[in-house]
Amino acid sequence: MPQGGIDQGEDPQTAAYRELLEETGITQELVQILAFTTDWIHYDFPEDLAAKLWKGRYVGQKQRYYLMRFLGRDDQINIKTEKPEFSDWRWSNVNTLEDKIVEFKRQVYRQVIAEFSVYLRKP
Repeated sequence: MPQGGIDQGEDPQTAAYRELLEETGITQELVQILAFTTDWIHYDFPEDLAAKLWKGRYVGQKQRYYLMRFLGRDDQINIKTEKPEFSDWRWSNVNTLEDKIVEFKRQVYRQVIAEFSVYLRKP
């Protein structure tokens, strides 16, 4: 799931579109925003990871998540971008997504999925 920081002077929605493009090659015209999280969601990195990441400068993150509908075709997704962050991609069922997430982010994803549940099809 693409995610990243907000540049100075950038609003969260613009940042979401930029990160999506930078990480997947998907342009703004190929998605429709359905919702975004009401509040910023905070989480902490595990202590051992915080020490390694960014030389311990950050201990966690706060994020706003956007739910977007992809309007394009699979061949319009390109993760071989200028600075690749992913080696592979696939569509996943929301019910199995948690198993693919690192342990320390699972509660965040549960919260996001719960908030977006009205928009998500359940089998």
